[in-house]
Amino acid sequence: MLSTVLGTLKKCLEYYPHVPQYSFGPDTGFHFSSTESQRMSDSSLVLPGGPLQAESPLIVLASQSATRRILLEQAGLCVECRPARVDEDGVRESARAAGLSPDSCALLLAELKGGRIRDPGCVVIGADQILSCEGEWFEKPADRQAARAQLWRLRGRMHVLHSAVVVMRDGQVIWRHVARPELTMRPFSEAFLDAYLDIEGDAILSSVGAYRLEGCGVHLFDGIVGEHAAILGLPLLPLLGFLRQHGVVLS
Repeated sequence: MLSTVLGTLKKCLEYYPHVPQYSFGPDTGFHFSSTESQRMSDSSLVLPGGPLQAESPLIVLASQSATRRILLEQAGLCVECRPARVDEDGVRESARAAGLSPDSCALLLAELKGGRIRDPGCVVIGADQILSCEGEWFEKPADRQAARAQLWRLRGRMHVLHSAVVVMRDGQVIWRHVARPELTMRPFSEAFLDAYLDIEGDAILSSVGAYRLEGCGVHLFDGIVGEHAAILGLPLLPLLGFLRQHGVVLS
């Protein structure tokens, strides 16, 4: 596992040490040979599809995130969710030691997750998100006490959510993107923070920011810049643009 992570880290440093807002790989597209076309017609690889989904290969979301799944389904896609087990803490630690940026680390994690799905011909979506504030990286809090400390640390400051998404096929990345929404928390009181934690309970422990913008977490903020879906963990607009360009979604 360590050698695999270090190898991918090296590749990240070589190919995207400074990832632009839109980072497209070669124009690989979904151009299938006659053999591949026959394979893609196999009913085991083709889903009925959502209302806006073209006849396409199986789309797999390499995540157990209900939020990401719902975002895709609400956009008219039919996806199969398969949680990808990755030692995220270990990867982040190795990435920081290797000098990777939050963008590159988020892309690395998204690629590692997507790379666990190797079904021939299927379209795999991998995603990850890292929160940074003034050079410090934050992770999902382990408990209420950690969530409280993290929110108090972010209070009155602007932080960035590095939301990465990759599309893979047969173990190869064919597209990658990083969105960077910027969120500024207001200088809320301790009384508000305690009331907020009481209301949200353990639900916020699954969020890297210890907040849910779709819930009472919206009261934490003074200002937000960026795509709403990217804040929730999936840069949806650029992803759908890529899928339309390659015939997976109706254009």
